[in-house]
Amino acid sequence: MEMLRIVQLHKNFGDKQVLCGVNLSVPKGSVFGFIGKNGSGKTTTMKTVLGLLQADSGELFVDGEKVVYGQTATNRHIGYLPDVPQFYPFMTATEYLRFCGEITGMDKTELQTRSQELLQMVGLSDEKHRIQGYSRGMKQRLGIAAALLHKPTLLICDEPTSALDPVGRKEILDILSAVREQTTVLFSTHILTDVERICSDVAFLDGGKIIEQGKIEDIKAKYRNEEYRLQTQDEDGARKVLAAFPCMQGGANNQLTFTEKTYSAKEVLRFVANEDVALVKWEQVEPSLETLFMGVAEK
Repeated sequence: MEMLRIVQLHKNFGDKQVLCGVNLSVPKGSVFGFIGKNGSGKTTTMKTVLGLLQADSGELFVDGEKVVYGQTATNRHIGYLPDVPQFYPFMTATEYLRFCGEITGMDKTELQTRSQELLQMVGLSDEKHRIQGYSRGMKQRLGIAAALLHKPTLLICDEPTSALDPVGRKEILDILSAVREQTTVLFSTHILTDVERICSDVAFLDGGKIIEQGKIEDIKAKYRNEEYRLQTQDEDGARKVLAAFPCMQGGANNQLTFTEKTYSAKEVLRFVANEDVALVKWEQVEPSLETLFMGVAEK
């Protein structure tokens, strides 16, 4: 089942074509990484999903309901965290969530309970001072709480970790991973290690088009090139292996890499055993998302 479906989305700004036929399918219950370089059109896509930008052509559906520009009916399904969320700095976190709930007509009792649950979840339940004193990471966490206040079925986050330090990034990623039990999560980023950490599905946006999408393990399997890495115990062993297999790539600490296209793994292992070369490590290298994105984008 799809939570979000985008069909042949086109969008120009003047003579600049930003989106040229984007097709995207986000499964329900997934944590979906929307990957692309800065300026690739990720934010434009998200704002079109929210009905804030008018598409030149194409269709968008949220939980089966068509998105219409200028009308926000489908946004009842969506919680949104922009890349730089804005708040009233004189409010506390509790006051801000109460304000958000009141303007959307939430029941007061439900609002109080929901606010307490969310502030506990994002680690702000003990923060009593004004938002103006919050760090960037704290503001991001409060933004997630506000986006989840009305129990959306789709949470959209635009570059939620891009300006955070490693501790702040970990906190946000842990929260996004935890809320997948409540809602489908779509977040855009150019930090591919974040995607590898928590995402089940991914899409690569490049040149205004989706160049690859699907489950991460399936994409890795599709583009896996059977690369191997071995590490010998000493330099003599590394030199011996390199002499027999000169097309291997050498590295630090006596590490060597090769692919099945160059040498057979069985052939290399047989040589290592026959020549009594002591190994510290032998592993099949799993391709990273960065490697996959660069490889797919170059095709």
